[in-house]
Amino acid sequence: MGNDDRKTLSETGKISVETKREEEKRVKNLPNFLQSIRLKYVKLGYHYLISHALYLFLVPLLSIFSVHLSTVSSKDLILLLSQLKFNLVSVVLCSSLMVFLATLYFMTRPRRVYLVDFACYKPKPEVMCSKEMFVDRSIRAGTFTEENLRFQKKIMERSGLGQKTYFPEALLRVPANPCMAEARKEAEMVMFGAIDDLLSKTGVKAKDIGILVVNCSLFNPTPSLSSMIVNHYKLRGNILSYNLGGMGCSAGLISIDLAKQLLQVHPNSYALVVSMENITLNWYFGNNRSMLVSNCIFRMGGAAILLSNKPSDRRRAKYQLIHTVRTHKGADDKSYSCVFQEEDDTKRVGVALSKDLMAVAGEALKTNITTLGPLVLPMSEQILFFVTLVARKVFRAKIKPYIPDFKLAFEHFCIHAGGRAVLDEVEKNLDLSEWHMEPSRMTLYRFGNTSSSSLWYELAYSEAKGRIRKGDRTWQIAFGSGFKCNSAVWSALRRIDPIKEKNPWMDEISDFPVEVPRVATIN
Repeated sequence: MGNDDRKTLSETGKISVETKREEEKRVKNLPNFLQSIRLKYVKLGYHYLISHALYLFLVPLLSIFSVHLSTVSSKDLILLLSQLKFNLVSVVLCSSLMVFLATLYFMTRPRRVYLVDFACYKPKPEVMCSKEMFVDRSIRAGTFTEENLRFQKKIMERSGLGQKTYFPEALLRVPANPCMAEARKEAEMVMFGAIDDLLSKTGVKAKDIGILVVNCSLFNPTPSLSSMIVNHYKLRGNILSYNLGGMGCSAGLISIDLAKQLLQVHPNSYALVVSMENITLNWYFGNNRSMLVSNCIFRMGGAAILLSNKPSDRRRAKYQLIHTVRTHKGADDKSYSCVFQEEDDTKRVGVALSKDLMAVAGEALKTNITTLGPLVLPMSEQILFFVTLVARKVFRAKIKPYIPDFKLAFEHFCIHAGGRAVLDEVEKNLDLSEWHMEPSRMTLYRFGNTSSSSLWYELAYSEAKGRIRKGDRTWQIAFGSGFKCNSAVWSALRRIDPIKEKNPWMDEISDFPVEVPRVATIN
């Protein structure tokens, strides 16, 4: 063997050794998949054990009872009956007590509230507003500085909104014509459009509605919006009518909670809830940047929801209302002023958004889920949370606070589409997947921030996708000025067949989901 061959073998050996070392190093840096898989199944086993602990405890007792019962003879039964004959008074008293307690239970338990159906308003294509059109109308308004026009364009590029959101006709005109008549026209178009669709879907007559709750934060004319509905549909004279104003984007769930409370004391009733916002008189024409953000994300939309407490409606209803949880942080000055309607230096009215908004929303959400958690989370999650809390507070253990896995409590999440930043924070804090966030992100993309009605566009998206199965639980979360965070929990009473559905997504649901870029450049 020559020197060249020895040199080649030596180099080959070195390369082989180095390659082997690199391979060993790479394998060493890989996660221990076997351990990860085992931990996953240990956690699943733990949740299953705790969730079914009662059944696992009762099975041995039932087995023992069954074995004991099998030893009872006919003579034992005859003896028992003969003893009861001589204790007739005791038997009658015990039976009467049981009947009384059963009657008391059924008379005092809360009435079940059913969501018969809901409808979301889809405006006509003529009022569709692309991002380029929005920028053009802002320029043509002639009131914004060049710097603030660039600011609005930048917000639009990062907003998460698509090209097919809707704007009021009065603001699409050149020049814009924001006035009371146009605002009423917008309100009637949205409210009546949603209610017409709802009555058509349910077959319920307007005269059968006994409770009406309408919410709209910034537009409160006289007569009220609820009176406009009563007049248009000629609702009955003894209807319980309520009009909620100034309560922000979370007012939709406040309306649901109010309707629920009323249905508890008015048997055999229908409640109509209408949620919307009005933009015509609330587009800001000034140059205060904190007020310009709302111009960029709010769009036209609304929803109508029919609730019932009639037992006969259970078979045809879509959902049952399980919980409503309301959190109000208005006692804190920073929370109270983070979303504030006021005049700017030029006396133009707008809604100012504080830089503390995300922090305030996070605190409100934390308080809300702390109240909701014990009502919906499985016992396994509550035990883990409690043990971690005790370890941190009592024993001063340096461990991270345990964040409960709400995916174990809910199959679907409808998070108010207030903006991309809001959705990002909720996704991060609740550790949700892209699939869970899809209804909220696609609603923001397709319809924009429609205020209190956005939750219903999101639920309609899940229905259009065929995701709702019988027994599925849906969590609606909304944030609003004040500052408020409200939740509603619904349980599906049946599978929702998308083929039979009529909602604003049905004719285009096959186009979704779409990828929404972090920055969508506007030409």
